[in-house]
Amino acid sequence: MKQILALLLIGFALSLCNLSERFKKGGSTSGPSATGGAAAEKAQPTAAQTAALAGGQQAKWDRQGMSWTVPPNWTEEENESKSFMWRSPGGGGAASLIVSISPMNDSFPTDSAMEAAYEQAKDRAKNGEVDEVKWVEIDGLKGVQFREAAPEKPDGHRRLQWMAYRKYLGQVQGINLMLASEGKDFERHKDAMYGILYSTKVAH
Repeated sequence: MKQILALLLIGFALSLCNLSERFKKGGSTSGPSATGGAAAEKAQPTAAQTAALAGGQQAKWDRQGMSWTVPPNWTEEENESKSFMWRSPGGGGAASLIVSISPMNDSFPTDSAMEAAYEQAKDRAKNGEVDEVKWVEIDGLKGVQFREAAPEKPDGHRRLQWMAYRKYLGQVQGINLMLASEGKDFERHKDAMYGILYSTKVAH
């Protein structure tokens, strides 16, 4: 399980490195609000996504003022100050909820960073790496949602991610929320993963 988590976090880090490069090229000042004019749909689970969480339980991350509804058979794997993870049963075929918090300085231009994240995801879509990109508002917080395309190998990981920024307890924070499973199991877990994502409650 630790190896699976390590692989997922490496993918997490690589996407953030690519985002950093794009952000530097685009400049470090926020200028006009980059996300203010972009239309964001409000998170609304489908009937199937809601049904996938029937009889579910609450996964609470009290230190970060966040919570989710997860299926009844999921269990907590990690609850640290900046990282949080729950996982379904099933060994290598399991699905995971992984959330990471990145503290930023007060002057960090969140609008520009969000626009850079969106453009990076759009570029990945053009390359066939991503098959869904959109602005989504979850619990009143606007972010970028994207889903990776099916991997070439069935046991390769496929991720559904949502990235946003908030001001929490006087600190600017980046939120990176990821739901993932092996590619061959993604369709089986898809409704539950979207349901979990759209159940997000986040203080901001």
